[in-house]
Amino acid sequence: MKVAIVHDWLYTYAGAEKVLEQMIKCFPDADIFTLINNLPESERSFLNGKKITTSFIQKIPFAKTKHRLFLPLMPLAIEQFDMSEYDIVISSSHAVAKGVLTGPNQLHICYCHSPIRYAWDMQHQYLRESNSQSGLKSWLMRYFLHKIRLWDYRTANGVDYFVANSNFIAKRIKKVYGRDSEVIFPPVNVNKFSANFDKQNFYFTASRLVPYKKIDLIAQTFCKMPDKKLIIAGDGPDKAKLQATIAGHENIEYVGFISDEQMVSYMQQAKAFVFAAEEDFGIIPVEAQACGTPVIAYAKGGALDTIIDNVTGKYFYSQDVTSIINSVKEFEFTNINLSECVENAQKFSEEVFCKRFTNFVLDKYNEHNKR
Repeated sequence: MKVAIVHDWLYTYAGAEKVLEQMIKCFPDADIFTLINNLPESERSFLNGKKITTSFIQKIPFAKTKHRLFLPLMPLAIEQFDMSEYDIVISSSHAVAKGVLTGPNQLHICYCHSPIRYAWDMQHQYLRESNSQSGLKSWLMRYFLHKIRLWDYRTANGVDYFVANSNFIAKRIKKVYGRDSEVIFPPVNVNKFSANFDKQNFYFTASRLVPYKKIDLIAQTFCKMPDKKLIIAGDGPDKAKLQATIAGHENIEYVGFISDEQMVSYMQQAKAFVFAAEEDFGIIPVEAQACGTPVIAYAKGGALDTIIDNVTGKYFYSQDVTSIINSVKEFEFTNINLSECVENAQKFSEEVFCKRFTNFVLDKYNEHNKR
């Protein structure tokens, strides 16, 4: 049984790469294919020294540092990988990996982190954020995204089975491709966290400071609650905006970029973690629960899978100050059993992922061979 794993691109060790790491553990003899490999040496250990096959884009000047500029070439590039010698092809896809070509005797399973966000329901947001809502550049981008949608929909037919990383993404797969999918939550290294039930009197949030993470919204909320302390960690383009928002508010402390050890310490001590983004899955709320810390979260996206309302945290239903204030106040009168937070986090462990994903692939391979 020969297995190939096809990953979109490698340039950092983030959520999709943590899934790839566990896939390699599930199938240690698998060959790895990716469009571009620009991982720093310090972040390559999870690949276990495996040889990585890259596409022709790897050899194009500036592709290693400006890979997104080459998106128009990626559908062509992914189709050039020769998969003919493999029995099982697993694509780890949030862009084009699922477009790899396979034959009728091969099993193709796609672990879908998301259909291409900026080509489908997030196109207009993408155009706004790239300042491309009008003019020639805008119409060229719109035409290209239209062509990408046609290609993306067509290549969904080459996938035998979809696996979604959350129920939210399963709905997106159904909407975009008209396909059902199995939900297997991505792996979270919950074992690196230890629970602490001796909480301090502060709330905590942490994220890269970019608009969709809504850290500024959380800060605005606590500006309206001067009796409640908030600690914010993270760095990014919205840093200056955040600092302007919290200026003069002594109940809010911004600690900037912090180490993993400091992050764990804050999460262990916080009375609750506040999470206002709409994420496909969202790893950090699981990590907080592994520390025995409840999560106050926006009730959309992956948070609906990872947080149990009134048991391991509290939902709010609108991304606005009033909704978050009401949720925080309700949280303080809700009897949360902190040990249930830890127990819930274990459902998303690396061990659970490996067992479920390996069993799914092998079951589908056996079914495929009986046809």
